[in-house]
Amino acid sequence: MTDSVTWIHEFMVAADGTALTDEERESILALAGVAAHSSERIAAPLTCWVAAAAGLSPVAALEIAQRLAEQLGDHEQGSDQ
Repeated sequence: MTDSVTWIHEFMVAADGTALTDEERESILALAGVAAHSSERIAAPLTCWVAAAAGLSPVAALEIAQRLAEQLGDHEQGSDQ
């Protein structure tokens, strides 16, 4: 099995993309984590796709996801009372 670093690099080359910075990589992984833990796990890859399709930087997408997770988490907690 190919490791993730090699896979991402080869995918980037095949897609004529640019390499991810360490900050981008960490932000994308954090974005996927927020989405997966705030909803169903399938939200992780789909959220990353929507962020990319919307032209958001990984950092901006993560900030939006964190705000949304906070808002939805507060909303869900409030509905239990």
